[in-house]
Amino acid sequence: MNELRTSESCGLRLRSHSVHIDDRAFLSVTGVTDVGSFNESEVTLMTDAGGMTVEGNGLHITKLDLTDGQVTVEGEIIAIEYDGELPERRGSLFSRMFR
Repeated sequence: MNELRTSESCGLRLRSHSVHIDDRAFLSVTGVTDVGSFNESEVTLMTDAGGMTVEGNGLHITKLDLTDGQVTVEGEIIAIEYDGELPERRGSLFSRMFR
C-alpha cells in the first residue's frame, strides 16, 4: 500500500500519500514524513503532500512508523486540513550539485 512511484515532473521517487477514515473514529495516513505536534484535540503531520492538521476530540496516535510513513489516529475526527503548500522537491545531493 505504501509503494514508491516515479514522479514524472521532477524525476524523484516518492511514497504514495493516502488518507483513509472509518466512521470518523479511525484515521490511517500514509506518506507521513514527520509529526509536528499532537494532543487530544489536534495532530499536526508533515506528509509528502504538505502539512496536514487533524482536529477532533480524544485523539490518540495508536501507530507511528515514520520509516514506512504510516500513522494511525483514533478518536472523534472533526476536520482534516492541508496547509496549502506542497513541500519543496529538491532531489538528491548529487542532482543539486550537478545542475
